[in-house]
Amino acid sequence: MRLRMKEEKEPEYNIIVDDVYKTFNVYLDKANTIKEKLLFLFSRNRKEKREVLKGINVKIKKGEVVALIGTNGSGKSTLLKLLTKIIYPNKGKIETEGKLTSLLELGAGFHPDFSGRENIYFNASIFGLTRKEIDERLEDIIEFSELRDYIDNPVRTYSSGMYMRLAFSVAINVDADILLIDEILSVGDEHFQNKCFDKMLELKEQGKTMVFVTHSMGSVRKLCDRTIWLCEGKIKMDGNTNEVVDEYIKATS
Repeated sequence: MRLRMKEEKEPEYNIIVDDVYKTFNVYLDKANTIKEKLLFLFSRNRKEKREVLKGINVKIKKGEVVALIGTNGSGKSTLLKLLTKIIYPNKGKIETEGKLTSLLELGAGFHPDFSGRENIYFNASIFGLTRKEIDERLEDIIEFSELRDYIDNPVRTYSSGMYMRLAFSVAINVDADILLIDEILSVGDEHFQNKCFDKMLELKEQGKTMVFVTHSMGSVRKLCDRTIWLCEGKIKMDGNTNEVVDEYIKATS
């Protein structure tokens, strides 16, 4: 009798980044005044190409919580923007599986002249929720944000911390499979930062996939099992969080 070898199941990936390059044009002769614009009218501005990401390969499994660390300009935020398809790579491809929500720029998607309540509907609809689904989650969003007394005021009257509260509260209530979070949690008071961090731990327990950009190595150690260190647009190290963070601190201290 012939025995069949049981095939090992391939791991399920929520994010695949395959040989990604990203280049930006930086203009050196930027015109700031009318006179300068007239002078540059018949001549092309000098520009140079800056390669921000250089051959990035990353696979993130379903349920993994991964930190992206590195000094300013290393390409962390650019990689997150590529994952959300705000921008696109010059070369390579990115695949994501499942509903994705992001917190990349404070108040992105908010209209300053509309109230917090109205902006909840606008922002949540961008993440793919229907009007009925937003109605069902509205109270939870307002409750988590702790902005009930201000929810019907225009968001242009909000402080940066209030923006963050509202944006985070919407993002965590859209029931996404993947959460992308930039340095936004550094804004606001310590109480709400701790509340957000506890919520992220809860989402981790629920098996959500998260990619977290921060300069707080303490937060990285507490939240992430895996850390990717980006340096000058390349992956310098990818592995166990404590090992990567220890090496990063040695190199930058």
